[in-house]
Amino acid sequence: MKLVARYSGIVALVLAVLALNAQARDLDQDEALKLRREGVIQPLEKLMEQALGRYPGAVLLEAELEDDDDVLVYEVELLTSDGTVRELELDARDGRILKDEVED
Repeated sequence: MKLVARYSGIVALVLAVLALNAQARDLDQDEALKLRREGVIQPLEKLMEQALGRYPGAVLLEAELEDDDDVLVYEVELLTSDGTVRELELDARDGRILKDEVED
């Protein structure tokens, strides 16, 4: 019985570590600037044209650059002209819209 209790604790710890690693990691401004200078990612301003074209008159509320399982993603929140907050995820390399949903 002690063996089961010991290993169940180890399994719980491993699962917790894996869950933490599965989440997206926010990149700081220095990392973002380096990636932009190296041409790895596109400038957010350029990619926002596509997002704002989808929602004319929308206002940018927040933007973050994240590393989500080795995919660099701009997570963007927009306030649309009808007062809805939308969350978009843009592929930071080519601007593809990966997600577009109403923010909870």
